[in-house]
Amino acid sequence: MKIIGIADTTFARFDMASSAIDELGSTGSGFRIERYTVPGIKDLPVACLKLFKESGCDIVMAMGMPGSKPVDKISAQIASQGLMEVQLSMGRHIIEVFVHEDEASDEKELGWLMDRRSREHALNAYNLLFNRKELSENAGRGLRQGFEDVGPVAGQTASGIRH
Repeated sequence: MKIIGIADTTFARFDMASSAIDELGSTGSGFRIERYTVPGIKDLPVACLKLFKESGCDIVMAMGMPGSKPVDKISAQIASQGLMEVQLSMGRHIIEVFVHEDEASDEKELGWLMDRRSREHALNAYNLLFNRKELSENAGRGLRQGFEDVGPVAGQTASGIRH
């Protein structure tokens, strides 16, 4: 049985982990979930490391909501670098699921975006563990988690770029 870790924060204004857990539950089986909640996004790298080392997770989702102030953008970058270091040291994927508070035009859109991005990245985590072929089949398609997909560049075929 695989273990999917979910690290989330109390700083976020939406329970992103519950959306991911719900999506994973309706997607498949063969896994269990370990959740670890921390105060803020700069705490996520340690939470992810603990999920790998202490809980034996095969993959971890790091979920957070950076605020809209410049200091929040810096915090998000620091957290992201820390997550990358943990991935490299463990040789395992961390799916970073950040929704910046200023990505949405209003509260309703922010809630919708946090839910949708969490669910779509939950599918990515599941596919990395159980169905990597699904990801390969979608390579180069301009898929986005949250807002609408942008699609491939003009002129691209199944075998690559037309000249």
